[in-house]
Amino acid sequence: MSFSLKQLTARLRQAFARPAPDASTAPLFDEGLPARPRPPLQLPRLPRHTAPVVVVTLLLVAGGYTLVRHPPALTINPGQAALRTNQLTGHQQELGAGNAWVVPGLHRLRVLSLRDQNWKSAEMARHDGPAPVQSVEGLSLGVDVSVRFAVNPTQLALVASRVQADPGAELVDPALQGVVYKTFARYTAREIFSTRRAEIQQAMEAELKPKLAAEGLILRNVQVGKIDLPPQYSARMETLLAEEMASEKMRYTLELKEKRVKESELDARAEMVQQELQAEAAGKVQVIAAKAQEEAMKHVLPFKQRQVEQRKLEAEADKQSRIRTAEGNAEARRIEADGEALARQRLAQAEAFRLDAVGKANAEQMAREGSLLSRHPLLIQKVMADKLSDKVQVIIAAPGADGGFIGSGLLGHPGKAVALATASEIADGEEE
Repeated sequence: MSFSLKQLTARLRQAFARPAPDASTAPLFDEGLPARPRPPLQLPRLPRHTAPVVVVTLLLVAGGYTLVRHPPALTINPGQAALRTNQLTGHQQELGAGNAWVVPGLHRLRVLSLRDQNWKSAEMARHDGPAPVQSVEGLSLGVDVSVRFAVNPTQLALVASRVQADPGAELVDPALQGVVYKTFARYTAREIFSTRRAEIQQAMEAELKPKLAAEGLILRNVQVGKIDLPPQYSARMETLLAEEMASEKMRYTLELKEKRVKESELDARAEMVQQELQAEAAGKVQVIAAKAQEEAMKHVLPFKQRQVEQRKLEAEADKQSRIRTAEGNAEARRIEADGEALARQRLAQAEAFRLDAVGKANAEQMAREGSLLSRHPLLIQKVMADKLSDKVQVIIAAPGADGGFIGSGLLGHPGKAVALATASEIADGEEE
């Protein structure tokens, strides 16, 4: 927008207060605006009761524009801390990561990083730079000094009051220059370049740490990097270092050879002592072996004698064992023969008893069958029919008038038929 909000409000008030101008009137805005053809602007005349509504609308638009350009909620990222200052009361409040409410015109928010930061001074990095360090000989040196630090979260107000933009340039660099120059001025260029660098670094850390702590910063460490020497001094330093390295190498070589000579001497002595010990040990071993053999013979002879006696006893025991075994075998055979004879005798007795019992049983059965046949003569016909049933067809007929055997005509005599039937039954009994 090329005109201010106040001018727009004043022109609107004038338009509501007087009649609308005609087409020949001047433009609505100041003459300072660039001239360009515009169509004639005619604002309608509004009633007086609508003027407060328009003013409130304009105020709301202006407030929205201000909130968009200056939002009241700001985000504090992780690893950062903020200091909110009330411009009316001067009260300060420390805020962590998250969202913070900042009222435009009332609060002022200062955000500081709590992460570790590095600072290097470019002025003292080269020997021909604007501010090189001086050694104890007065030689200009370039030193690459790096300081790692962080803002103390408990002293945000102190840091915010002392720092405008960069704490490294505003707080660390002055303190570092006050420590570096006087520290390096106590050492020679050679000590700075080679032998005393760690000591110099520790001395600067010990002196710089309380100074930064007083400014609200925490010192992590100080690193001394590359040392920039003048070209002539650097060439001489390299030559000197080469000579020193050669002399050190020669010294180490001589020490090594001397140690090798001592080592060879010690090896020879050790070998001689070892041989003596081995010879002495071999002699002792032989003596011990002879003594052990002599001592062993004292025990071997009685042992051999006991072995002979033991073998005699074993032979006698074997003989007695064989005799007893033979006697036992003979006795066993005799017992077996007696048992077998007794078993045969008992079998014969059992067979005789069986034959006697069978004879008696047959005689009794024949007596019973004779008695039965005498009482029931028809049983002879039934037995005969049973015997001949598988060979011939038998016709059972009524007995004769005399009550005699039906097959008497075939057999010739009734008594003979009875005798044949009885013989057949006896034969069947024997077969069973």
